Amino acid sequence: MSRWWRAAAGGLKAAEEIQSRRSYHTIQAITRETSGHRISALDRAQGRIPAVVFSQSYVQKNPSDPTSVVASSSVSRKLLLTTERKQIKAILKHIKLPFFFSTTFPLQIRAGSGSPTILETRKVLPIKVHADDEGRILNLVFVWAEDGTELKVDVPIVYKGEDSCLGLKKG
Repeated sequence: MSRWWRAAAGGLKAAEEIQSRRSYHTIQAITRETSGHRISALDRAQGRIPAVVFSQSYVQKNPSDPTSVVASSSVSRKLLLTTERKQIKAILKHIKLPFFFSTTFPLQIRAGSGSPTILETRKVLPIKVHADDEGRILNLVFVWAEDGTELKVDVPIVYKGEDSCLGLKKG
């Protein structure tokens, strides 16, 4: 028997429908054993984007700068991955960059390119998108974001209707 939730408009929606929308943007990746400029350039030429996932202890050098990535003295987990460019571009088209960095995504690590075998599924939070001068994505940096983990995130605030607000017009 499915559970039902009352929507804001008063209609009822199935819990499975809400859950499927919540995990709509699942990032799929495959592991890579080696790193380096030539390997990354080869991945980009084949339509993939190199990515790395750090544990939280890897990114806490400077709390005011979420992109300062350094290793801490404790044992950390670092995983080298490769993602599909089309998939990341589709996510970035739907979720704009400032909101991309404050959204957790399920990450499915697969056995190989196009493989149906899922090795691991965990949540990640994007912390950096490296791009060249023309806007092409060079690589991605994620941090593991398990349930119950405290993460410091910059949340973008967007004001809608500023141009039609009488209080702002009057000053």
